[in-house]
Amino acid sequence: MHNPSQQALNPSSLTANIITALALVRKQKPLVVNITNYVVMNNTANALLAIGASPIMAHSRQEMAEMMQISGSLVINIGTLDSEWIERMLFAVEQANANNKPVVLDPVGCGASVLRTQTARTLAAKANNLIIRGNASEIIALAGEVSQTKGVDALDSSDTALTAAHYLVAHYHANVVISGEVDYIVTASQVIRLSNGHPMMPYVTGMGCSLTALTGAFAAIGETSGLAATAIYAIAGEIAAEQSAGPASLQLNIIDSLYQLNDDQIRQRLNIAVVA
Repeated sequence: MHNPSQQALNPSSLTANIITALALVRKQKPLVVNITNYVVMNNTANALLAIGASPIMAHSRQEMAEMMQISGSLVINIGTLDSEWIERMLFAVEQANANNKPVVLDPVGCGASVLRTQTARTLAAKANNLIIRGNASEIIALAGEVSQTKGVDALDSSDTALTAAHYLVAHYHANVVISGEVDYIVTASQVIRLSNGHPMMPYVTGMGCSLTALTGAFAAIGETSGLAATAIYAIAGEIAAEQSAGPASLQLNIIDSLYQLNDDQIRQRLNIAVVA
């Protein structure tokens, strides 16, 4: 499996890699362990099922060691944070490290409170094989810069988070996905811009959380840059929006779009550029 974090590639070969990654997820059906927030558990589980992965929402410390032995990846989403969950998340990352499994971190609301910011940084520092997926404001805050947040909503544009993303890549040896009107994939070797999706998507709660979960599915089959998940989810959202009267129907249609997405749709719709 070619990984954009490992070598410089052009848009044509990146598109081919995305298509290959989707086929592998559908073939292998990787188990993705999710410690995620109450608001989006159903959404993220359905998104993972629709793309072909196998989700499990495992929050108990007692079973985490077993789960990480059989899973392909660990997804941690700090959206509904409390002290008990923090301890479980830290233990889960330890078990992911022990089993050489990738960790996908969604620092929901990082910058909105000291608790969220410190917890996200602690989790990021603990993970050995890390992918960070967040909106621009979360990425900026995680890197220690001043961000503009309103709860869990981003008030910064994706472009403004690139410097912060480069810092996170170097500091945590991570790959970073910046989500927004334009998405960026930032690795040690490349910056890739994706311009798909639809303006209606931010009006459905948990859209970014579902992308984080999908990033875990692709990481489980070796695509740890975050590119394939981001491209596929944005294209699925674009297709779903064309069939939707509003956010409620979009939430349903995006699941169908993920399930039905084919190679031709990816080739025809993907708006990708290598910017560095």
